[in-house]
Amino acid sequence: MAQSGTPGPDGSDQSLGDLVALAAKDVSQLVRYEIDLAKYELRGDVRRIGLAGALIGVAAFVGCLVLVLFCIAFAYGLITIGVWNWLAFLLVGVACILFAAIATLIAWLRLKGLSGMRKTRQSVQEGLGMLRHDGERPEIPGRQARPGDAVR
Repeated sequence: MAQSGTPGPDGSDQSLGDLVALAAKDVSQLVRYEIDLAKYELRGDVRRIGLAGALIGVAAFVGCLVLVLFCIAFAYGLITIGVWNWLAFLLVGVACILFAAIATLIAWLRLKGLSGMRKTRQSVQEGLGMLRHDGERPEIPGRQARPGDAVR
């Protein structure tokens, strides 16, 4: 179990108030550490989302420029081989929808790898387990168990 960084009185002369104050300080320090860990993990996720967003933006811009040129060329190529004008442009529209679906799938796969603050959740659960002492009553230094003491 983690030791408190706060030195207490020597020996077993600690009063109940001192022990409660020590425990409260340790809990508040644990909460601060958990918040720091959450911020750290969140920063990593925000960076990953930012990078994915920037890459999607660049790809979308360049893709739009190229797509307009290819769509026009593709439609006129279909018209040249004898496809009706309306059907040629309809086929080009369907091809554009397929291209957009593939780009969306790639972006979704990229964002799927986010951590979701797994380490923070695990650490919080461990901290809560320590506070609960897993159903056992904590031992107080210098105090002997009496026959009437019940273990919760």
